[in-house]
Amino acid sequence: MTQRIIGLTGGIAMGKSTASRYLQTAYQVPVLDADELARDAVQPGSGVLATIAQRYGPSRVLHPDGSLNRPELAAIIFRDAEQRRWVEAQIHPYVRDRMAEITQGLQGDVVWSVPLLFEAGLTNRVSQIWVVHCTPEQQHLRLQQRGLSPQEIQSRIEAQWPIERKLAQADVRLDNTGSLDSLYRQIDRAIAPSHHRAREATADDLADRP
Repeated sequence: MTQRIIGLTGGIAMGKSTASRYLQTAYQVPVLDADELARDAVQPGSGVLATIAQRYGPSRVLHPDGSLNRPELAAIIFRDAEQRRWVEAQIHPYVRDRMAEITQGLQGDVVWSVPLLFEAGLTNRVSQIWVVHCTPEQQHLRLQQRGLSPQEIQSRIEAQWPIERKLAQADVRLDNTGSLDSLYRQIDRAIAPSHHRAREATADDLADRP
């Protein structure tokens, strides 16, 4: 059976994590999370972290224990698009290569959960593009619930392609404006007929929407 690599993406806080958890829980599909791999890329002692610290100064972007000061780096990159692109250029190759390496050791369908699938130029590495979307009002509310200020919300949204642009290139569109059951049914249709649900997902399995 030909391996299908599903590129799962969407706007920030639009439901990508919920869709990923459902695919893992209900169908046992391996999900490779780009955010997790990006965190691995900047672990203490890594070359990527050393390069970032050299550019911005260790006292500014590192904690005393040598770990990355994420809030400080976020303040830098979401204030200046050029700096954001530079940092992404350090991290994206690591994430891309690790995803490819892990995928080689797997069989059957694999999900690449990548917020910046389009922006990082990874669309040519996946078999299908699935885009999760919701309304701007829902997106803003979810980001507010994460404790972000209006300015932080806007800067993070502007750092990604407009959702309409992503939807125009999607093979599968997952509408997350309604109930969770509605979203799950759409995923059921998209993943079938090659899979059968292993079991019913529970509310605890799928907590913390999106």
